[in-house]
Amino acid sequence: MEHTPVLLGECIEGLDIKPGGVYVDGTFGCGGHAGEIVKRLKSGRLIAIDRDDGAVRQAGALLREYEDRLHFISGNFRDIHSILDRLGVGLVDGMLFDLGVSSPQLDEGGRGFSYMHNARLDMRMDRQGEITAFDIINTWPEDKLRGLFYEYGEERYAPLIARAIVRKRAEGTVETTFDLNAVIVSAIPAAARREAQHPSKRCFQALRIAVNDELGSIADMLNSVPHRLKTGGRLCVISFHSLEDRLVKKAFASFAKGCVCPKDFPVCVCGMKPVLKLITKRPLTPGAGEAESNPRSRSAKLRIAERV
Repeated sequence: MEHTPVLLGECIEGLDIKPGGVYVDGTFGCGGHAGEIVKRLKSGRLIAIDRDDGAVRQAGALLREYEDRLHFISGNFRDIHSILDRLGVGLVDGMLFDLGVSSPQLDEGGRGFSYMHNARLDMRMDRQGEITAFDIINTWPEDKLRGLFYEYGEERYAPLIARAIVRKRAEGTVETTFDLNAVIVSAIPAAARREAQHPSKRCFQALRIAVNDELGSIADMLNSVPHRLKTGGRLCVISFHSLEDRLVKKAFASFAKGCVCPKDFPVCVCGMKPVLKLITKRPLTPGAGEAESNPRSRSAKLRIAERV
């Protein structure tokens, strides 16, 4: 399936690109957003980052076409400070982070991300990572699995599913995505199997988040990036589920507020000033046309802030 960049027009408008500016695409993926950013640069520069080794291959065509203004880095956006320091870059004019899993990751059956393709449980974005979904499913105790599915997947049947996995493990290892899907489907009530959302979606999401420490990476990135923006520089973040959006919303609000003194203090004594101002009071979401043509965009939320 061809990858379609989500909220592309809104991101480009939100970044307010200057032809001579320096920008960061912290989640290069298939290069959809990066391609639109880099073509608007003249003397400027785009630093593209991705932790997935498959993105290196995707970057090839863009790198050849825009070699004078595109720099690709294989790495994790949580390390944005060290990446920019290594490149000798101080402050930048804008940053974009699309927190979603790219279509090729989901559609490449061998990666073990999807319940729609049979493959060994893996789910690592960085294939040098130490922990896989197989490790979690086959070694974590029942209470830890239950907490994982409930917290990261918001799965209401987490206790039933965790118990079923442990029972299945007594017979042998849970090897593949189809093995796990079968356990999940058998564990939940019949009525839940008939719901519009696939029965395994929430658990597979939870596993992917845990394997890649996605929420930890997002939190580290959000704490760092405002301090690497020039005054007037824009920060655009696209999230796809409530856990991600909650982190983005909270971080933006905290940086926009500045002062952390208790509300009953008559005057500010902490001395902290706002670092960001909110460009979007509420997140931007795909219009009806985009949601229909690209179903994977339907849950996307774009928040934009500016360095003050």
